[in-house]
Amino acid sequence: MRPEDTPPTGDRALPRAGAADALRVAAYVLLPSVVCGPVLRRRRAMAAAERLGWDRTGIGAVRRLRSRYGDGPLLLPFGRRAALVLAPRDAVDVLDRTPDPFSPASREKRAALAQFQPHGSLISRGAVREDRRRVNEDALDSGQPLHRGAGRLVRVVREEAGELLPDGGPVAELAWPELEKSWWRTVRRVVFGDAARDDDLLTERLARLRAAANWSYLMPQHRLRRARFLAHLRERTAGAEPGSLAAALPPAAPGTDPWGQVGHWLFAFDAVGMTLPRTLALLAGHPEALRRATEEATAGDPVRPRELPYLRACVRETLRLWPTTPLLLRETVTATHRGATTVPAGTTFVLYTPYLHRSGAAGAEPDRFVPERWLGGRDLARLGVVPFSAGPGRCPGEDVVLLLAATWLAAVLPGRMFRVTSRTRPGPDGPLPAGLDPFALRFSVLRPGAGPAPGGG
Repeated sequence: MRPEDTPPTGDRALPRAGAADALRVAAYVLLPSVVCGPVLRRRRAMAAAERLGWDRTGIGAVRRLRSRYGDGPLLLPFGRRAALVLAPRDAVDVLDRTPDPFSPASREKRAALAQFQPHGSLISRGAVREDRRRVNEDALDSGQPLHRGAGRLVRVVREEAGELLPDGGPVAELAWPELEKSWWRTVRRVVFGDAARDDDLLTERLARLRAAANWSYLMPQHRLRRARFLAHLRERTAGAEPGSLAAALPPAAPGTDPWGQVGHWLFAFDAVGMTLPRTLALLAGHPEALRRATEEATAGDPVRPRELPYLRACVRETLRLWPTTPLLLRETVTATHRGATTVPAGTTFVLYTPYLHRSGAAGAEPDRFVPERWLGGRDLARLGVVPFSAGPGRCPGEDVVLLLAATWLAAVLPGRMFRVTSRTRPGPDGPLPAGLDPFALRFSVLRPGAGPAPGGG
């Protein structure tokens, strides 16, 4: 914020957390996100987070801090200067002022993501960031609900969904291992073309680097592993087939490294894969939403690209309930003024999205599945609900993500009945859990008239 600007929260000094409250932030907000894996999810930790209710504890802790200290942001007396954003309007303000003075290229993020995308736009600053951002927006057709290559993208998604759940078999089981394998095949075909469908080595190399990235600056850079991955990535990108996302990369100025952006696409599409079983579980447990979603899926030509607004709303609502990025970080690149307080350069602002998404800013019943809250042109990002971030740093792949996810749901829902057979079954009878482990979700899939599903009728 420039010195002459008037802050949206009024003329006041920022509150400072006491030692005990700072420890609560570390224990209930920051540590669980680190333990679960900010870049590559750790599956045992995700299971523990759901079982022990870590997200609900974190949300409750932040609510109590806001009640005690006011709207904040709340300064945290850690080794690195940090401030926890408490009010949704302050979250909007920080994201609206990206990248200057609130840069997404925080120290933690640069150290982590440099393991596999050293030239990614998200960890770049200055003019080169703008060049890299434009490359992403051009290739991903940002702002367009239907990507210019939507015809091929829809075909790929539907083909792979059909391989996962073929029409011939009356009864099937669906769990994460099968879905993950299918989804990565989909992603590689979407990004590079059909020849990359079975290139598991590329995905495995990326996973090893993402595992190292979980440790941020506590882990040395794996330069040899990164070089092998980037060479593999460049080879695939150079041979990208027409209609794939990588083939849409535009010419760029020297130093922009358009191919270097593709690693982040693969990373982001992994989060989409985790959202699919969560959305499917919600629809299986909410009959009215399932009815609307299935009607939309069967209303038009299945091979023709469609926006599918209700299915997109279901995906957005899933991401609101269980954001795939629990912590959004922004680091001040210049000294900024918040009321009577000068916040020095190098201060990290922490946005805890599980709290922001369930703070009530999204509307009534924040702990329930209500896809309708996303319909009618509402921009919930202006209220601090930011599953794709917001402002100038908003995810450039948002529209492609929603197209692929909604198309996948439209491909698997018609003609099938899904029943959640795992422990947690999100339904309409009570508040939804603050955490839902996607890796533990299991479904029985029944085609009507085929008899009882496994495990009972």
